[in-house]
Amino acid sequence: MASDTETISGHGGDHAVAAARAYGQDVMWTLSGAHVFPLYDAAVGGRAGVDSAADTLSAQRGGPMRLIDVRHEATAAFAAEATGKLTRVPGLAVVTAGPGVTNTVSAVAGARFSGSPMVVLGGRAPAGRWGRGALQELDHPPLLAAITKSAATIAATGDVAAETARAFRIAAEPHRGPVFLDVGMDVLYSHATAAAPRYDPPVRTPPDEESVRRIAGLLAAAQRPVVVLGGDVWADDAEAEARLLVEALDLPVIANGMGRGVLPRGHRCLVTRARSAAFSGADLVVVVGAPLDFRLGYGTFGGQDGAEPAAVVHIGDAADQLSPHAPLAAGATGSLAHILTGIHDHYGSRPQQRDHSGWTARLLQLHRAGVAADAAELDSDADPIHPARIYGELQRRLTDDTVVIGDGGDFVSFAGRYLEPARPGNWLDPGPYGCLGTGLGYAMAARVVRPDSPVVLLLGDGAAGFSLMDIDSLVRHNLPVVMIVGNNSAWALEKHPMQFLYGYDVVADLGQTRYDDVCRALGGAGETVTDPDQIGPALDRALAAGVPYLVNVATDTAVAYPRRTTGV
Repeated sequence: MASDTETISGHGGDHAVAAARAYGQDVMWTLSGAHVFPLYDAAVGGRAGVDSAADTLSAQRGGPMRLIDVRHEATAAFAAEATGKLTRVPGLAVVTAGPGVTNTVSAVAGARFSGSPMVVLGGRAPAGRWGRGALQELDHPPLLAAITKSAATIAATGDVAAETARAFRIAAEPHRGPVFLDVGMDVLYSHATAAAPRYDPPVRTPPDEESVRRIAGLLAAAQRPVVVLGGDVWADDAEAEARLLVEALDLPVIANGMGRGVLPRGHRCLVTRARSAAFSGADLVVVVGAPLDFRLGYGTFGGQDGAEPAAVVHIGDAADQLSPHAPLAAGATGSLAHILTGIHDHYGSRPQQRDHSGWTARLLQLHRAGVAADAAELDSDADPIHPARIYGELQRRLTDDTVVIGDGGDFVSFAGRYLEPARPGNWLDPGPYGCLGTGLGYAMAARVVRPDSPVVLLLGDGAAGFSLMDIDSLVRHNLPVVMIVGNNSAWALEKHPMQFLYGYDVVADLGQTRYDDVCRALGGAGETVTDPDQIGPALDRALAAGVPYLVNVATDTAVAYPRRTTGV
């Protein structure tokens, strides 16, 4: 941390890197562009005379930041987003001007929907040439403003450190999200002396104590409560408090997004496979750290067979996260850890608490029955291969540390049904924005920030087409990842609904492509599997390979995930 009297001198890249480092970020995700060369110079410590690939890699890892280049700016932005998700420190993507910036838009939008902390630094045509038609001259902030917490241009070299530090602070403040800055070439390449950047902790608003007390009272009075733990429980570092509360009160839990793993698979309060019964039969649903969106019925629960709809409590890390559309019995915002601890304390002081142990036990019984019923599909010998068989084999090979990443539609929906991580922070999916193409960027980030954990990337064959070229980046940066492609030769998430609606489908078929050949051509390894009994051995080879390895599994096109929500 810098003192009040410390200064930094150098070009704009030096100032920006110093600010990122002050906020704990030491990885830069990028695709090379001349608009941002000073940022690379600062990242590698100004190393001159690098004349070999080995020396280049040494310089990249020996400087103030690890510099990792990819084959598409979208991958850089997805990797920065995943870095923020996994570490709770804003990730950093650096991209060149014009198309470099616009190629990040979907990833930035996804980060905004998911509350992922990240900073995107974009190049910009020189301010001194502005309006004359310089290469890739585009005013980026207006394009990014709608999908970021802040989007701005840095006007002077002496402001770079302070503005970059401010971007990291804003990204990390609840509700977390992406921040965009661009800086003109003339500003970035110029030199200046300025105050050294300092880390300022994110601003937190304390929760309203009366709201917390009211929620505790609603829980004490409930006969059939259900708790939903969402991704912000992980992002707000509240997983220990969440687990303590639900265990102490014996509350049935449904996990959502990165809330998965807060309760490990097999936990007595985790009733994922009884989700439908829980939501339809509840008289109180407490949603913590997740929006009341299509995944949660827009906040409408219960009301079955003439019963009253369930009362809904919404708890968020910031005021703008409480539902504007669902009627709420109570709500609270602020530090999720403080709120959950307060609920626990106030609940214990209530003179009466209804006994809901029978309700929790019933849901757990239904959950276990659902798990038992899954066995037939998980062990299926069907030919063509049932996609569930892949998860049956994978389940047996997951460790407590394995990071599982989903990038796809129908195939990855099965993952949400069958896989439960053992620990929080070990599950990544695109979130409510539903953007495909996240996989390779997410996998690269997971391998970098969790170097000792196995990383398994689940790809639908449609999603694979967005980003497989970045297997080249995995290979060049020595990042071994196991990739499993559920290859049903179709956009199954569209094919089956269109057949249901119209009796036919169009633009939904793909070829039975050998994606493992793509992986080998880019320097990795892999194989195609068409026999269900060979899935397990193929996964064993992949996990032991020590290189990027793709298992391409030909699955049955006719098998569709049994979906209950369309997202509309």
